[in-house]
Amino acid sequence: MRSDDDAQGIDAVERATPHATRPVPARKVPPLNVRDAGVLEGVASGASSVQLAASLFLSRQGVEYRIGRLLRKFRVTNRTALVGRAYSLGIFESGSWPPKVRRDLVAGE
Repeated sequence: MRSDDDAQGIDAVERATPHATRPVPARKVPPLNVRDAGVLEGVASGASSVQLAASLFLSRQGVEYRIGRLLRKFRVTNRTALVGRAYSLGIFESGSWPPKVRRDLVAGE
């Protein structure tokens, strides 16, 4: 059984933290095209720029350009942060290795 003091304390906590009951807004996922998705998957699997270039039939400079675009698009500073942000946004399919971008997030498929 709660006392009046307990009830008042609980009410005070609930008033002080109204954000706890608000729904969390959905995070906006930047749009990805097929090439960007392939580069992001390669970066997440740990492939180097040269390895990605060979597997995606791009030049090394083309891969670096796309990685730079992804870094800006996701507002991060390095490859590790890029992969972490992609995972936190739910871009990769769960339980897959190597990481695969969810196809519903890829434009142009």
